[in-house]
Amino acid sequence: MKTPVSPATRQPSLREPEFPLHAPSVASITLAAAIALISWLAFAAQIDVTVHRMLSRGYGVMDGIERLTSYLTNLTIFTCAVCFTCVACCTRCSPPLVRFFLRPTVITAVTCYIVFVGFAYNLLLRHLWTPSGWRMLLNESLHTVVPLLVALYWLLFVPRFHLRLRHLLWWLVYPLGYLALTMVRGAFSDFYPYPFIDVGELGYQRALINASLLVLAFMLLMAVFVAINHRRPIPSIASASPPRPQENDHDNNPA
Repeated sequence: MKTPVSPATRQPSLREPEFPLHAPSVASITLAAAIALISWLAFAAQIDVTVHRMLSRGYGVMDGIERLTSYLTNLTIFTCAVCFTCVACCTRCSPPLVRFFLRPTVITAVTCYIVFVGFAYNLLLRHLWTPSGWRMLLNESLHTVVPLLVALYWLLFVPRFHLRLRHLLWWLVYPLGYLALTMVRGAFSDFYPYPFIDVGELGYQRALINASLLVLAFMLLMAVFVAINHRRPIPSIASASPPRPQENDHDNNPA
């Protein structure tokens, strides 16, 4: 005969909460708002730079928007802006799209993407040009400031959550989709945003090898986040769910 297990002796649940913190602190909301603000300002400035440059070359505004969306940095900074705007402005009556960006798995995926952008730029692209003035400020905001702030937010305010294989597979959709779209775009326009995937200069074989190495590097970064998540303490039931009102004698009285 099995001995019944009382609720107090059960192991804490790792069910993924809708929001990474049951009661978001002032610090977490402030940092999320700062990330959102810097991301929106950097994205708007990048739109102005790219569109103005394309117009000066005789192209149209839509050509500038297409060129803007060719870069992984711009797409990822926009994703960060949307995600952390949702985090900073969340309410219990938020629409489904906002609640989607409040999930720890989604915030972690966005963190992986922007941290990868920061690493890729600083290791592979920084030596290619040296901006000055406000362009340097914009460049550092895109590739250094936002990645560091997002990583800090994740370390401080996103608790351990139950991570499944399907989450990791979904995380890969973004980089793989970007690479596939870039190759298709390049086949028609002969423009490739980054030198290490420039088919015109390297050929398809070398470009695909470089792309595969980038995907492998992203998977290694994912493994780092998985390892950190696994080593975090399991959140207690009390912190994962709101406290229930205590029963008294009148609650048990059938009269």
